[in-house]
Amino acid sequence: MNRKALLVLGVILLTVIACRKADDLIEEQLLAFVQPAHFPEPLYKLASNPITKEKFELGKKLFYDPLLSRDNTISCGSCHISGHAFTHHGHDVSHGIDDRLGIRNSMPLMNLAWNETFFWDGGVIHLDLFPVAPIENEVEMDEKFPNVLKKLNNSPEYQNLFQKAFGSKEITSINMLKAMSQFMLLMVSDQSKYDKVVRKEATFTTEEAAGYSLFKSKCSSCHQEPLFTDHSFRDNGIGINPAGDLGRFEISQLPNDKLKFRVPTLRNLGYTAPFMHDGRFRTLEAVITHYRREVQATENLDPILRENMGISLSDLEVQQLLAFLNTLNDETFIKNPLFQE
Repeated sequence: MNRKALLVLGVILLTVIACRKADDLIEEQLLAFVQPAHFPEPLYKLASNPITKEKFELGKKLFYDPLLSRDNTISCGSCHISGHAFTHHGHDVSHGIDDRLGIRNSMPLMNLAWNETFFWDGGVIHLDLFPVAPIENEVEMDEKFPNVLKKLNNSPEYQNLFQKAFGSKEITSINMLKAMSQFMLLMVSDQSKYDKVVRKEATFTTEEAAGYSLFKSKCSSCHQEPLFTDHSFRDNGIGINPAGDLGRFEISQLPNDKLKFRVPTLRNLGYTAPFMHDGRFRTLEAVITHYRREVQATENLDPILRENMGISLSDLEVQQLLAFLNTLNDETFIKNPLFQE
């Protein structure tokens, strides 16, 4: 056998080994949902949807399958890209079917087992219902859920996958959504430097430690550890955008909810730009500048911000705070082959 043939054979063997390792990884990690020791109890009732390898793999296939859209071109993964903590990286607002523009930036998908509500306005209150909204949204996937089920039931491949996962070839909305939840439930991000410091596996640099102190005194009332959100809806003085998006008010119709949006997690900010509900800020420096100097006196401005019309930070403190925020980036999470298409 010549050298070229040996090289090709070697590449093939390495590929087979890599695939086998990925399968082994799934086998090992999907035995149970693992709650990080420094995280609170999850809110999702895991006993109602026991995780299995077959359900997880089915949920993953559905997440990345454009068949869920009207013209079979857009998948959930189109706007939630694994390498960017499942955001639509680089777009101020998401682009959906027929390249239609939405009015909001895709929120990252991680640590969803601890969410009480979903989306910027909290319009969905259970993870199992989460995929219905983008599937039926006319600027996202623009499909009707009964049509999705019809397409899936016409697929012998999906019939076999549902048989393996649920013991029946009949594809129901409940089983479809439970499978997708299993894929999303396993998206736990807890391997950042911050997490390692909490577990006493690492230590902050002097600059990071100073930033952590600043964070606790100036930011943690809304971005509570360890999830770095308190899951509330607040008006951060950003003002109304040209789309006229009123946030939580669109759901509740309560006047005191106007311009209130979900407090996003600060985890993995290094991968999820641009920022805010409409993606108006391209950098973290721009976000911090808003809180330092650009907070608007809106009707429902959060009392914490109204007190001083923003957050006082020196230039040095900005750099220290940025250093700490970068410790929340979890490279292991975004490179995990379990979640990649």
